[in-house]
Amino acid sequence: MKKFYLPLIAGAMALSFAACGGQKSANGRESVELTGAGATFPLPFYNMSFENYNATSGDKISYGGIGSGGGVRNLKDGIVDFAGSDAFLSDKEMAEMQPVVHIPTCMGAVVMAYNLPDVVKLNLSGDVIADIYAGKITDWNDARLQKLNPDVQLPAKKIILAYRSDGSGTTFIFTDYLSKVSENWKNTYGAGKTVDFPVGQAAKGNPGVAGIIAQTPYSLGYIGSEYAFAQKIPYASVYNKRGELVVPSTESISAAAGDIPQDTRCSITDADAAGAYPISCFTWLLIYKEQHYADRSMEQAKATLDLMQYMLSDSVQQTTATVHYAPLPKKAIEQSLQNLKAVTYDGQPILK
Repeated sequence: MKKFYLPLIAGAMALSFAACGGQKSANGRESVELTGAGATFPLPFYNMSFENYNATSGDKISYGGIGSGGGVRNLKDGIVDFAGSDAFLSDKEMAEMQPVVHIPTCMGAVVMAYNLPDVVKLNLSGDVIADIYAGKITDWNDARLQKLNPDVQLPAKKIILAYRSDGSGTTFIFTDYLSKVSENWKNTYGAGKTVDFPVGQAAKGNPGVAGIIAQTPYSLGYIGSEYAFAQKIPYASVYNKRGELVVPSTESISAAAGDIPQDTRCSITDADAAGAYPISCFTWLLIYKEQHYADRSMEQAKATLDLMQYMLSDSVQQTTATVHYAPLPKKAIEQSLQNLKAVTYDGQPILK
């Protein structure tokens, strides 16, 4: 594995460890170091989980929150052991890489966080959010916003928007949702890790967008739910596909999970389910199906699968709610464990 230096960004975990040669892991093999990079959306969950894993496994895991797009690029270049992404790889992306296995790790929510002095509750709908980000609604006291919030006196102030500047799975989730609820958004801007937003201020990573919102009165932006909780930033309730006004929670995120394909690549935004929060998602760790690349050893390959199995374990899944995510459905775990059995080293299955 080549040397890899993770950029230091706010909220990112960029750890460096001494060599572990000669030590034994909890599974009886040589202890190894693994490096991952990518999504900032699940970073609080990964920081907690990897710290616990490092303390008990004998292996050393480092992860840098550089955005989903950056993580995928680093995996494509063969300089990380795994990538984090909130956006599953498209068929086109899959065709440009060696076969990749998607391992979902948790569910979460992208929340509409806001900074409105003296406003403690805000309601939004998908079409209104889309028109705000399209620049069609520019003022907080716009008639459509006021209609959604009849008991709140919204200020006569311009809406200051924030969005991601980097290749972002959070942006993919958000714009995937907007493309489902707004034909104008779908046809004009579409969904992607990077989108040409017509208005707003750009910031790097979930921490960057959260920082703009926390520091800027009359601002609005999309961030992972844990970043809103951690910085005590208010976030809106959003009308779902069934016309229910839903606040993001472990229960409403879980309600969005529907049928999951065998490869686990699926979108659950705008889910047609009772009580579902409409901007919910899975997030994944991505690994190569063939683990012998970039001079990686069999021990590194085994350690990678051990880590994936750990993230799918009951003990880890039970911790998701403590950092404001939601556990995986049983079917997603079962399918992922089955998919890990197809991972090989020199063409031979690693798991027996």
